[in-house]
Amino acid sequence: MDVGSVTAVSVAVVGVVGTLLSALLTQRAADRSRQRERERAELARERRGELLDVRSCYVALNTATRQYLAALTDQVHALRRDGSGPVRQRLTDARDQHRDVYAEAQLRVPDPVLDLAGQLSRELGAVYGMVKRLDAGAPREGDSVTGAQERIDVLWHLLREMRRRMRAELGVPATAGGRTAEAALPPPAGQRETERGEGTPGTSGTRRGRDGREW
Repeated sequence: MDVGSVTAVSVAVVGVVGTLLSALLTQRAADRSRQRERERAELARERRGELLDVRSCYVALNTATRQYLAALTDQVHALRRDGSGPVRQRLTDARDQHRDVYAEAQLRVPDPVLDLAGQLSRELGAVYGMVKRLDAGAPREGDSVTGAQERIDVLWHLLREMRRRMRAELGVPATAGGRTAEAALPPPAGQRETERGEGTPGTSGTRRGRDGREW
C-alpha cells in the first residue's frame, strides 16, 4: 500500500473516530442535562412539599388562635351576664387545642412568624388566667372584666399582624390597599358570631371595637 493510500485510510479512521467521539460526547451532555433537570424537578417537588407543610401549619395556628380568642371573648361576655355555663368548657378546649398547635408550630414555622405566635401564646395565657380568676370569684389586683376585654382587643390586632406575616412568608401578594385576597375570605363556620362587633354584621378577618372602628 502506497503512502497516499495509508494517508487516506488514516484520515478515514480519524474521521470515524471523531464522529463516534462527537456522538458519545453529545449523548453524555444530553444525559447530564436530563440528570440536572431531574434534580431540579425533585428539588422543586421537595420545596412545594415543604411549603404545603408550612401552609398547613399556618392554617392550623391561625384557626386555633382565632378559636381561642373567640372563646375568651365569649367568656368575658358571659361574666358580664353573671354566668358562664358551657362557655367554660369551650374555653378550656380552645386553650388545649391552641397549645397543641403552637407546640407543632415551634418546630415548623420560620422565626418571623414564630416570634409573633410566641407573643400571642404568652398573652393568651395571661388573659386566660385573668378570666379564670374572675370566673372563680378570686381576682388579683388589676384583674377586671374591662381589662380582660381590652387585652383581648389588642390580641385580635396582633393576630391580624401574624396573618400578614404568614402571607408574606408564603409569598401571597398584597392588594393595592395593602390587604390580600385571604382577608376577603369568610371566617370559619362557628366564628362569624363571635367575631362580630355589637350589632354589626360579621366581616372577614375584621372586628369592631367598642369605638366602632373596624380592624
